[in-house]
Amino acid sequence: MVLASVLLAGAGAVVLTLSIVGARYPTIHPAEARVFRVINRLPGWLYWILWLPMQLGNLVVGCAAGVVVALWKGDLGIAVAVVVATIVKLVVERIVRREMAAYLTVRQRPGTSEADAILRGGDVPRSEMSFPSGHVILVAGISGLLAMSLEWQYAWIPWLCAGLVMLGRVYVGAHNPLDVTAGLGAGLLIGGGLLFVVAWL
Repeated sequence: MVLASVLLAGAGAVVLTLSIVGARYPTIHPAEARVFRVINRLPGWLYWILWLPMQLGNLVVGCAAGVVVALWKGDLGIAVAVVVATIVKLVVERIVRREMAAYLTVRQRPGTSEADAILRGGDVPRSEMSFPSGHVILVAGISGLLAMSLEWQYAWIPWLCAGLVMLGRVYVGAHNPLDVTAGLGAGLLIGGGLLFVVAWL
């Protein structure tokens, strides 16, 4: 588990760093805008498929789901780590946003930063800073923890959920693509770091 935790955290650090570097432009990069449009303009019926997994990015729902799965597997250490990950997510999100403060006017929600963005659902903000995606930080961090406590044939399920949350947040118009990749990197970093601690306890 120690090696897996180091690899997970290392991958997270790389993805987060590349996302931050890619987001430091005076405008949303045309390549990122193209990816956004492709995902955001997928068929409307996908909303009802993506809505449920997206709830895993909610602090209460994601934390509760992670704790339930960990306790079902009889892994108290991972259950505690899920709760800690939920708290650390808030700290990491704030740190990343502070580092990106100079790009506050650029990294706005797609309702402001993308032309003709489609906003789906009544709770998608039109403006405010959206880098990184807090939903994705949470679900990626918890997925990293749970994947290590599940049998190999089920370990892909948390990652599928994380991928659906990433896709869904862009699809509903809540985030630009680099917002969710930054969230993925931060979440992997959190999950890997906590796995390292759990492995040594």
